[in-house]
Amino acid sequence: MPKEPVYRIENIVATVNLGVDLDLERLAEVLPAAEYNPDQFPGLILRFQRPKISALIFRTGKMVCTGAKSEEELRRAVKYLVKTLNQRGAQIQSDPEIQVQNIVASGNLHADVNIEKAALLLENSMYEPEQFPGLIYRMNDPKVVILVFSSGKIVCTGAKKETDVSVAVRKLYDKLKEIEALYVVEEEQQYEEA
Repeated sequence: MPKEPVYRIENIVATVNLGVDLDLERLAEVLPAAEYNPDQFPGLILRFQRPKISALIFRTGKMVCTGAKSEEELRRAVKYLVKTLNQRGAQIQSDPEIQVQNIVASGNLHADVNIEKAALLLENSMYEPEQFPGLIYRMNDPKVVILVFSSGKIVCTGAKKETDVSVAVRKLYDKLKEIEALYVVEEEQQYEEA
């Protein structure tokens, strides 16, 4: 029985609006892990180990957060970040506005892919093996870009919600099956070839 396609979220990039101006010089002094060199970069950089995220914090109260593996982890990380900043003298009042900009996920279709056939039959796809070994597939709904490799490995980028990734992976799998560009290698067959 063929395995179902799987995916794992690798990174979520989000912008956050804290709604207040921040004194980055003072925060850099009181946050031991902060990196702040305004001559090289206008933002303060904070890295946390639990959850493992990085935040670029700007004077305007706007932030860019990277590293979360789920939307829930992102929300917890922002909550923790706000609490940390408030403990160090920031005056952040309300729940900050969080907007996911990009979700990157890796996956496996559990089947080999005939890339040449997929390139011919999938609309909005590009395949130039001299440049890059994978097929670049631009899906319109949901609006994502998926890199597809002959091994069945995939990378999905551009999603704004976790559900977009799930829907995109399933739609890609079904479409490749429909155009007969998937070759599911049965487990028994794999053992015989080994």
